[in-house]
Amino acid sequence: MEDREMTVVEHLTELRTRIIWVLAVFFVALIAGFFCAGPLIEYLKEKPITEGVPLISLHPSDTLRVYMQFAFLVGAVVTLPVALFHIWRFVSPGLQVNERRVTLYFIPAAFFLFIIGVLFGYYVVFPMIMLFVTGMSLGMDVKPSYGIAEYFGFLFNLVIPFGVLFQLPIIVIFLTRLRLLNPMRLAKMRRFAYFGLAVVGITLTPPEIVSDILVTVPLLLLYEVSIWLSKIVYRKQLAEEEKWNNEYNMEADEAVR
Repeated sequence: MEDREMTVVEHLTELRTRIIWVLAVFFVALIAGFFCAGPLIEYLKEKPITEGVPLISLHPSDTLRVYMQFAFLVGAVVTLPVALFHIWRFVSPGLQVNERRVTLYFIPAAFFLFIIGVLFGYYVVFPMIMLFVTGMSLGMDVKPSYGIAEYFGFLFNLVIPFGVLFQLPIIVIFLTRLRLLNPMRLAKMRRFAYFGLAVVGITLTPPEIVSDILVTVPLLLLYEVSIWLSKIVYRKQLAEEEKWNNEYNMEADEAVR
């Protein structure tokens, strides 16, 4: 029943239902985010990153804006695995049984890597940048004080892209499964990938060699892990093809006999 061909209307109906489910989860998570926003803001304000640097409100709506940003972030993070699961459920009828099982593992892996990337951005990259810019201000005899909306906006704009960057292994595995990439091609692209990742790392960090290395090296290791995972997927594909060809040849030989 599940494997029968669906009409275009049925596909659109299913898509609408899954979108409604995702939006409903996001709405509930958004409400929960409002209750979590206060403790999260207080926790981040007490971190040593902002120690000695006051956070001030420059506009009457700044605090509301910050609360909305945190509530939206909590809602998005909670909804991410649900959205990925519904995407998988929507496309899974077009996949083989083994492909459904493999792609299902992408959901927790993608969520885990996103969280790891955000934590890396916050605990490694963000402190280096804040210490650098604060040190520059003090060096110019300027007492720093940051608007709370601008401070957290800068924080989100910096750490969330790292959550996206850390999706690289998942993207590589997915493209390898689609035969759009393979480990040989990734190895040939290594110099260009290294250059691009180094540019990203240097751009996002202060102009200081230690900071550049601390950010760039994990990104390069992430690329090497992606190549390693692509090799595993590619070898498994070749083994499955060889097994299928052997079975096909055996059936053909029996038919001839």
